[in-house]
Amino acid sequence: MNLRHLTSLALGAVALLAPVAYAADKITIGMAIAQTGGIAPFDVPMLDGFKIAVDEINAAGGIGGKVKIVPIVKDTRSDPAQTTIVAQELIDAGANILISPGDADPSFAMAPLATQHQLPMISTSASSPTLATVGGDYVFLNYPADNYQATVAAQYAANTGYHTAYLLYSLDSQYTTMPLYFGQVFEKLGGKVVAKETYQLNQPNFSPQITKLKALSPPPDVIYTSAYEPDFPSFLRQLRAAGVTIPVLGSDGIDSPITFGLGTIGEGVVFTTAAYPMPGSEMEAFLAKFEKRYERKSETVYDAVGYDLAKVIEAAVIANGLEVDGPGLQKAIANLENVQDATAKITYKGSRGIPVREGYLIRVKDGKREFVGALMPKADLVPPPQMH
Repeated sequence: MNLRHLTSLALGAVALLAPVAYAADKITIGMAIAQTGGIAPFDVPMLDGFKIAVDEINAAGGIGGKVKIVPIVKDTRSDPAQTTIVAQELIDAGANILISPGDADPSFAMAPLATQHQLPMISTSASSPTLATVGGDYVFLNYPADNYQATVAAQYAANTGYHTAYLLYSLDSQYTTMPLYFGQVFEKLGGKVVAKETYQLNQPNFSPQITKLKALSPPPDVIYTSAYEPDFPSFLRQLRAAGVTIPVLGSDGIDSPITFGLGTIGEGVVFTTAAYPMPGSEMEAFLAKFEKRYERKSETVYDAVGYDLAKVIEAAVIANGLEVDGPGLQKAIANLENVQDATAKITYKGSRGIPVREGYLIRVKDGKREFVGALMPKADLVPPPQMH
């Protein structure tokens, strides 16, 4: 056997060992989402919107006219331990991309598996920025991050003329520590946080916090919290019943029918959220599609967020040359810019897995949404991700 023949054999062995990238005819999306339990109110609507985009794309022949989307959906039951079990099942089933639940805790549980198998993982609506920065290069958010959302809220508060703020937060979840980000930005903008109070998730009685708030003299200009159901309605009812009329500024966790059904108690509440259907906007078009598909109106922004998720995946596959290899898709997502989704234009380039996008401000007026404005968080104001 001559040297030339040996060299040919060696090169052939290397070729067999090297991963081969090729244009695929399908991409399998492994969706470990909460169809039951506490996260279900976020993930179930997300799936409704996701299906609309998938059907649109597949009806046109697939991504780029060639790559059909094949979702596999498994219920995590809103439990971190079950989430890891489901994630492994999806990996074993051949998933090319993993979708994690709309909460940081179960998504953190999935992140090591995504990294180990070099599969991009995108959370449906988890907003903790630490999920992307600590979870690793294969982990991405699909929703406005807490530090970005808090920056938008603080910019609004400063622009409105509020000089002092009271923060209500809980250490029981990363999401409910959002007011700590708000406080950092608010004080950078010249405001002052005059008091911070904590609460526990599912706390029925807010009398201790409200008593301390009423004792502040002078009273703060605004109350900021990222409490959500059932805590936010309970707090707001008790706050107004105690005669406190201070404006309340909240976050997207209260973008729900319950908030708009609070009557006079909810009147005037302003919160940040992911979208608003401006005339002629992609969001307006999506809502029309949703109503046609399901014969009901969308009642939550999470429907549109699911549509966004599919459009991000579509853009990544196109950017990766219609190939579905994990490392290639990871790089493609990390470099996406100005992807037009239902809710906004989204950019990942240079943001370490966190989508850079406008934040929308909504006021509750007569039980309906009143558009207040849209703000792009100023990069030099956004606090670094922190585990609180």
